[in-house]
Amino acid sequence: MNDVRPAREVRPGRLKVYLGAAPGVGKTYRMLDEGHRRAARGADVVVGFAHCHGRPHTEAMLDGLEPVAPVRCRHQGEEREEMDLAAVLARRPQVVIVDDFAHANVPGGGRNPERRQDIEELLAAGIDVITALDIQHLESLGDVVERITRVPQRETVPDEAVRRADRIELVDMDPRDLRRRMAHGTIYAPERIDAALADHFRPANLTALRRLALLWMADRVDEALRSYRPERAGDGVREPRERVVVALTGGREGETLIRRAARIAGLPRALDPVGAGAVPRAGNDLLAVHVTRSDSLAAGASHASLARQRRLVENLGGSYHSVVGDDVATALVDFARAENATQLVLGTSRRGRVERFVTGRGTGETVVGLSADIDVHMVTHERAGRGTLLPSRRRTLPTARLVAGPVAGLVLPVLLTLLLAQVRGTVNLTSEALLFLLTVVGVACIGGVASAVIASVTASLLLNYWFIPPVGSFTLADPNAVLAVGVFTVVAATVAAVVDRSLRLSRRAARATAEAETMSSLAGTIVRGGETIPALLERTRETFGTDSAELVDRPPPPGTDTGAVVVVPAGPGSHLVLRGRPLAASERRVLAAFAAHVGSAVERARLAEAAAEVEPVRAADRMRTALLRAVGHDLRTPLAAGWAAVASLRSRDVEFSAEDRDELLATADESMAKLNRLVENLLDLSRLQAGVLCLDLRATALEEVLPAALADVPGVEVGDLEKLPAVLADPPLLERVIANLAGNAARHTSGGRPVLLTASAHAGRVEVRIVDRGPGIPPSDRDRVFEPFQRLGDTDNSTGLGLGLALSRGLAEAMNGTLVPEDTPGGGLTMVLSLPCAQDAGNGVPSTPVP
Repeated sequence: MNDVRPAREVRPGRLKVYLGAAPGVGKTYRMLDEGHRRAARGADVVVGFAHCHGRPHTEAMLDGLEPVAPVRCRHQGEEREEMDLAAVLARRPQVVIVDDFAHANVPGGGRNPERRQDIEELLAAGIDVITALDIQHLESLGDVVERITRVPQRETVPDEAVRRADRIELVDMDPRDLRRRMAHGTIYAPERIDAALADHFRPANLTALRRLALLWMADRVDEALRSYRPERAGDGVREPRERVVVALTGGREGETLIRRAARIAGLPRALDPVGAGAVPRAGNDLLAVHVTRSDSLAAGASHASLARQRRLVENLGGSYHSVVGDDVATALVDFARAENATQLVLGTSRRGRVERFVTGRGTGETVVGLSADIDVHMVTHERAGRGTLLPSRRRTLPTARLVAGPVAGLVLPVLLTLLLAQVRGTVNLTSEALLFLLTVVGVACIGGVASAVIASVTASLLLNYWFIPPVGSFTLADPNAVLAVGVFTVVAATVAAVVDRSLRLSRRAARATAEAETMSSLAGTIVRGGETIPALLERTRETFGTDSAELVDRPPPPGTDTGAVVVVPAGPGSHLVLRGRPLAASERRVLAAFAAHVGSAVERARLAEAAAEVEPVRAADRMRTALLRAVGHDLRTPLAAGWAAVASLRSRDVEFSAEDRDELLATADESMAKLNRLVENLLDLSRLQAGVLCLDLRATALEEVLPAALADVPGVEVGDLEKLPAVLADPPLLERVIANLAGNAARHTSGGRPVLLTASAHAGRVEVRIVDRGPGIPPSDRDRVFEPFQRLGDTDNSTGLGLGLALSRGLAEAMNGTLVPEDTPGGGLTMVLSLPCAQDAGNGVPSTPVP
């Protein structure tokens, strides 16, 4: 019986990256030094590849570390070394040192085009990797670095590949110290020092690159802290930089608050060192929030003002948020805590002193009491203390009014009785009754129906005892007394009912306005930017003030969560789950709309994924269909001609003269050559599309390839090419490109005028122009002419498969060139083939076949 054991699961290796601002700061030295430290602790460490650049101190660090012999390969006549990935995998050390994370491998030097792919294989095999990288090789900073150094970066690595590293350590050095190290000859050879100090190693360049590295690392630290905060909530850890939340009400003071908050946060955000644009950074330092509530603040907000303020926030580099909460102060503080804010900016109250005395503490004072470790800034503005632009805060019946109403129903009639007793005789009974009625109406407005009934009974009894004869005794048996009590009660109840209904309708209208505003904000955001599903979930979480919002296939079973859980359907097979607090029925209506948007986003994502999967199949089907249509005639024509010639030669019924036999052989040879060219074009086009066309780029003079390229194209005039530099190209492929372009021009030129071929050098490139005097191509069709199997303007099917231009552009781009059409002055079309000069390309040759 065989002993079959399951393979042990391999733990992925850990990646550590030493990040530097420029060459020479000591990244390789630090890598090797860490290798020595790990080896001293008993780890199995090898050096997969290290670029020492002839620096003696760095080379000395290789002593005592086991190297893996590199692979030697030849490229463009030079011998180069690359890491032997297979040997490292076979050796299976615990730790391997691999220098230059962004390096592009020499074509044929390994099984991967880029070294980062080699490193990914090592990590997948469970081997820890230590590598190094300059900030200039990060893909997101390529354009910024090019503006700083004026040198394009040919070798870049995606930021995400670096961010996935388990550890990233910044190797920093003051620019003055780095230039001093350069001057001492510890970075470059003596003959390169002066040029480097005057160019790449200028103080401004080094300072700018150092700043980029520090900013990028700062964002990495911020990301780690944001992931740390939810796990350690309440541990007192504060943000290392200021994150400012500014509260907006929709009033005219909003822009003042935003600009003040932006100054506190240090916005506009840091520009890149050459002042050409914003450096990509993680997170926002300025967050504007508007609390949508069911009372006056929601109903009275100006949507136009909020829209203007939102644009201002986004122009300053911040973000705009809208949350739902009946208690504005609590909603603001909860939002600030959820976003790890350090400061909260509010405007001072717009209520006057009398109104503040009557209504009590405002939102700002309440926020200060709830803020704890969040600093609160109360910003004065031109509307402060001038009265609120919004309706009164007291339009609902809070607990205080429900308590104050009955008390007022008992106390106010008594106070009125004491007052009228002092002026007895000066006011008649009618006026006294009206004053009591006015008091009852006032109590009804304060406390509602119950308070109005209490006030009406109290007022009618006091009026009966103190003011209706006989004074000092109750005359309840008198029908007039009973009528007075009834009238007081009915009037008070009617007024209270009207007030209560008005308040309910006002509350409903305000709530509807709040819901409409929230949905309008959500719809506007989706229309403008098409938010992703994670962004929609985050927006849902912050809008409803919950701890989390997630999309699941199945709702959680009851009893699995200890806190409040709200589950709503979000499309077929999906549910939106919110955890943190229970939601009112009105909030659930809005949540259902959010869930519908999330469901629509999920469905769009599924459709986009399905379309992405189908598109390659559709493209392949279109290619096969076009190929079958073209092959039906274009491949059969030369095959039929060659077949007929060979069949005639083999026939024994006809005696051919020597001239006829030679002509038939020439026909067969020409047909087979044409068939061979068509098949080669098809194969090369398929290789280009698959990305497996092998290139041998080297210095090539145009005089070498033109004779063979133009041999089968009669009537081509060639300009002076003697003073042109050599181009970096693959000679056979360049020959085919020129032959295809010249042949295409010869077919379309008119009036017997020859095709003209000229060339010129400019800005490190050589431009070859093939000029015809044909009908030309409209600008709208110039992209279509490069599609495979496209014979734009041909009126018959005898001109080939339509692969010439498509193949020519593909080959040109594979050689780092371009092929574009231009109008010929006086009529016709000019094809411009641009290729890099060999001396300017130097050793920076494209590494692998270009797909």
